[in-house]
Amino acid sequence: MGKSRVVYRCTECASATPKWGGRCAVCEAWNSLVEETEGAPVAAPTGPSSPAMPIGQVDAQCSQPHPTGIAELDRVLGGGLVPGSVTLLGGEPGIGKSTLLLQLLAKWPQRTLYVSAEESAQQVRLRAERLDAVRPELWLLPETSLPHILAAIDAVQPQLVVIDSIQTIADPAVPSAPGSVVQVRGCAHRLVAEAKRRNLPVLMVGHVTKEGGLAGPRVLEHIVDTVLSFEGDRHHSLRLLRATKHRFGPTNELGVFAMEGEGLVGVPDASSLFLTDRRTGVPGSAITPTLEGQRPLLVEVQALTNKVHATGVPPRRSAQGLDGGRLALLLAVLERRARMVMGEFEVFASAVGGVRLTEPGADLALCTALVSALTERPLLPEVVVFGEVGLAGEVRQVAHAERRLAEAARMGFTRAIVPANSPRSTTGIALTRVGSVAEALVAAGLSGRAGS
Repeated sequence: MGKSRVVYRCTECASATPKWGGRCAVCEAWNSLVEETEGAPVAAPTGPSSPAMPIGQVDAQCSQPHPTGIAELDRVLGGGLVPGSVTLLGGEPGIGKSTLLLQLLAKWPQRTLYVSAEESAQQVRLRAERLDAVRPELWLLPETSLPHILAAIDAVQPQLVVIDSIQTIADPAVPSAPGSVVQVRGCAHRLVAEAKRRNLPVLMVGHVTKEGGLAGPRVLEHIVDTVLSFEGDRHHSLRLLRATKHRFGPTNELGVFAMEGEGLVGVPDASSLFLTDRRTGVPGSAITPTLEGQRPLLVEVQALTNKVHATGVPPRRSAQGLDGGRLALLLAVLERRARMVMGEFEVFASAVGGVRLTEPGADLALCTALVSALTERPLLPEVVVFGEVGLAGEVRQVAHAERRLAEAARMGFTRAIVPANSPRSTTGIALTRVGSVAEALVAAGLSGRAGS
């Protein structure tokens, strides 16, 4: 047996170096090297491997998804969980990851095993009672040792396993602390191998960093089949579920939940939820039909401007639910291409309801909201706005315009300001086509300067 040694491993690319440094020499990531202890090399397995076969002889029926009983989760997963698949669910603390998984286990028709490595059995039981999830087929194991978890899987023979969470699981054979890169990588590899061998679906909860990414080595996301991101503002009831990686289906679907007293409840009509508390006739508000995967949503974009009175103080730029870099870009476009004086004002912009807008189709709505706040002129309440804005001030068309307009028509809107090259609409909404930001501001009645 060889001796163990201390190395510094990068959490981004998993490369090792004998000395610590502020920057990884391989992937050039800053502050990514962490100390870990490596043991002697493990001999490669000598047992028989799976034989090669013609691809036409592979049984595709084994990869058919099984519905989870939660419609919004099945929407994101493309129908349900695939046997033998490993899913990693990440999200901020308190966002509702454990609640969602406990509700999933309660609806699964066969025997399940919930491995609670962070909470006691009593804490999980209390949550299960609140969620009405206490059922004889749900087995609970408060354990952090990987060998004990695998032994429990052998004893219980579940059809679905949840590990909460992978960062708190440790293998005593690995000479490293729980949560370290070596432990997380080793335990994840072992669980993935067991899931494939047993044809058993496994869900693992993953912690996130303060930047919002999944904690631990990047290889953790590579070895699993599906990576789900559970997002939302803890001050709002809305929760959004996205798939950032999915080997069995598309990654462009969105699941919408509302956190209520009895747990997470699916929201089939998210547009109504986003617009419930909307106030019409207020400057700085614009409605945009955005597209999350195949799902159109109507979201309110709000803006507020405030003149800076102190000299020598740079104006603040704050974005909530929007990309701060995109906000700065659009402010520059408005100042140079639409002749709007923005440099003297503090700017605050947000997407209402806890949703995060990442697609460029919301650019034009944000521009109109900013100018509406600056000129103190509200947009007409029956108008929706969408379009991508370029650096030259041009308005570019976005994908699936007809689907966006159909959702706006369903919600009672009668007019839309759209890019000039948008296709014809059959929804009955009157279209105002614009080729530039300046034209869009004229069409929205916002062409005047601030204070005019």
